[in-house]
Amino acid sequence: MSSAMLELSRNAFGKLVLTTPDGAVHEGVMPVRAFPVQSPEKGIALVDTDGHEVAWVDVLADVPQPAQSLMREALEAREFIPEIHAILSVTSFSTPCTWHVQTDRGDTHFVLRGDEDIRRLGETTLLITDSHGIHFLIRDTAALKRESRKILDRFK
Repeated sequence: MSSAMLELSRNAFGKLVLTTPDGAVHEGVMPVRAFPVQSPEKGIALVDTDGHEVAWVDVLADVPQPAQSLMREALEAREFIPEIHAILSVTSFSTPCTWHVQTDRGDTHFVLRGDEDIRRLGETTLLITDSHGIHFLIRDTAALKRESRKILDRFK
């Protein structure tokens, strides 16, 4: 289905409703990114309440308004990946240890269980998983200040 043919709305309960060109109505659909870190604007599936794909969007920017805004709102509500801007301190250079970081959502502390919880996703991108399973993203390690890079180098 073409992105231009997406008819998306909210019902009285706030759930997304997709109406396809053939008239089929899918209530409670949810957008899911195929590659949330590497290509967040490309490859988005609309899945039904059973997790079955009912529509595919190649490029989110190609979806006409207001459907695009509805999809962006739903994606933002579903995904929670704070981006780390600075590593302020760590309690120890051995794990487990507590990290104090500055993110795009404010300062926070989390426990890193082991070095294996720091995954490289690309040349300069890292995904860090805390002891509760929350993911933190470092989009560009080279963009971090020297002090943060020095701390991070002790773990990777």
